[in-house]
Amino acid sequence: MRLIATFAVFACFAVNVFPQQPEAKEPAKTNARPTEKQIAKPEPFDKADIKTMAGQCVSLDTEAGMIELEVYPEHAPETVRNFLNLAATGMFDTTTFSRVVPNFVIQGGDVWSRDGGKVSREMGARARKTIPDEPNKILHQRGIVSMARSDEPNSATTNFFILVKDAVVLDGKFAAFGRVTKGMEIVDAINNAPVSEEKPDKPVRIRKAGITPCQVGK
Repeated sequence: MRLIATFAVFACFAVNVFPQQPEAKEPAKTNARPTEKQIAKPEPFDKADIKTMAGQCVSLDTEAGMIELEVYPEHAPETVRNFLNLAATGMFDTTTFSRVVPNFVIQGGDVWSRDGGKVSREMGARARKTIPDEPNKILHQRGIVSMARSDEPNSATTNFFILVKDAVVLDGKFAAFGRVTKGMEIVDAINNAPVSEEKPDKPVRIRKAGITPCQVGK
């Protein structure tokens, strides 16, 4: 089935592979680079509870128009926490929907696709931070937002995808964590734009990601 074959390579953009450095033979330098753990800073939703996270809605102001999302931390708490932190700290700003599979998904969140490749050491370290897999009972239907990852377990980082078509084969395997509440026509427009081997000819950029309390009854 082409859907399964397509997705086998779909999440590869979510992982950047860095060669393992050999063990140091010399004493540590006084001006040695800080480790990723030392670079890490507290983020806005690190200690947020389920209710607090569930009350947040995310907006993606893209070059094609506005996309609004709600999130489901009761099903995927660490995935939602990661997503909200990335949006709140500006990590998604100026990134693109760098992968598009026609009539299937659009994929965004690749920090290395930032405008001009402007990725600081701190941002690079944050972009390599992985989160645990959280497959759940949310069905992968049109409009659902889910987390991309490689074939390795617990390898999701910053990449997410939005479905434009139901994908039963993903149910219970990937961490679905949100849904588009407004702007599905924008998602469709991004998905329908010309692509070459799943790479958009003109990738649509996220100008800015924002977080605001969800409207009551929305």
